[in-house]
Amino acid sequence: MKSINASQLQSRLEKNDVPVIIDVREPEEVAQGMIAGAIHIPLGEIPARLHEIPQDRETVMVCRGGNRSKRAIEFLEEQGYTKLVNLEGGMMAWDQQ
Repeated sequence: MKSINASQLQSRLEKNDVPVIIDVREPEEVAQGMIAGAIHIPLGEIPARLHEIPQDRETVMVCRGGNRSKRAIEFLEEQGYTKLVNLEGGMMAWDQQ
């Protein structure tokens, strides 16, 4: 599974090299903050909202610590998605940078 760390993603965003970012956390977690431009799709809603996740663009999956986003990637790969990247350490790592 391909991954990116928080500083690498921040660097890309600063260079306007912006991938699709999907935040799979629950609404109460997202209320505490999200990466600018991220799309909020809670993990349990992914099967019903596949049409919102592009297959032709690099997509970074984000959760609190990296585990739910890994599960999301595993599910999406089973659906034929290939351009998926996991944010290592999730929002905990993002908030620490």
